[in-house]
Amino acid sequence: MIMDCKWSYYIYLVALGFIGTSLANPYNTSIYVYEIINSDKSMKPTENNNLTSITWAHAVNSQKELDDALKSDIDMIEADIVLGKINNTGPDLPVMGHPPKQTSDISLESFLRQILDFNNKTDHKKGVKLDFKSIEVFEGSLALLHGLWSSMTYPIWLNADIIKGPVNNTETVPVDPTRFFAGCKDFPDAVLSIGWTTRWGSDFKDGFYTDTQIEEMVDSIKKNNITDSQLPITFPVRAGIAASSDTQLHWLLRAVNETNPSTLTIWSSANDNVDIKKLRKLIFDFGLNRVYLDVPEEVSSKLNLHKGPGNAAALPSIFNVAYIGLCALVASYALQKTFS
Repeated sequence: MIMDCKWSYYIYLVALGFIGTSLANPYNTSIYVYEIINSDKSMKPTENNNLTSITWAHAVNSQKELDDALKSDIDMIEADIVLGKINNTGPDLPVMGHPPKQTSDISLESFLRQILDFNNKTDHKKGVKLDFKSIEVFEGSLALLHGLWSSMTYPIWLNADIIKGPVNNTETVPVDPTRFFAGCKDFPDAVLSIGWTTRWGSDFKDGFYTDTQIEEMVDSIKKNNITDSQLPITFPVRAGIAASSDTQLHWLLRAVNETNPSTLTIWSSANDNVDIKKLRKLIFDFGLNRVYLDVPEEVSSKLNLHKGPGNAAALPSIFNVAYIGLCALVASYALQKTFS
């Protein structure tokens, strides 16, 4: 299904290319860039709308890691939430931690209040990506989020892995998408970060997001009426797997972006096997204004994104037909937003 859609769409773009580059815009970029970057709870404006320049602190699941992140110049704090105990004592509550860990020295409430207090005292506000590891901890956090939401006037991403994904991942249970989406709808200026459970590491070389896994994600979004919400969506994809999933991920964003401005968030665990050449090509195929990059320094430094696409630019890409017209549209929309 995806391959048929892909080639029919390529033919469509070629035809439109002879009419005008502004029509051949597969992602409606002039709209989504500023929806993602400049809305009330979105990320700060970036130079040339380069989302890969946004910096991250990953897995901030302890008090020390939070202290370090707040002292640093990073832009986004990513953290995991589980139902557990504080220092192995007391009742179960939402705490910062990654399974199988079920104890922490910091609760979700303390985590959020410390960031709120920090952001109230600085011009360089830090955004937050909250990765909920179960539907129970997400629903157990809703009352807290409701109480703090109006005060958190900075990016808040609500993340969950809602679809079973690669590679033969049978250990991690996806978060129930229907219940997750139902809770997210109470926060109209959140960014939805929805992904797949994954299995990967240093010894993995073969793996990709399958057509079926992509279709299950799109079906879940439509079934739960997220298309009516117009909430911005970012799809977290694991770097080593995404590098071999160019076709599938292009289809995904085309299928969603008509109703919800969408991006990719490429992430990686330490020591993951990553094909740097393939990943670099993927990033430039989508564009630096479509991709957030939350990977270890050893991966980001090898990508050399600041040097431009290089050989990646020479690779055939029908989407480049619209590039000049697309840039003009983005600039025009920026001026409208500035002076409206």
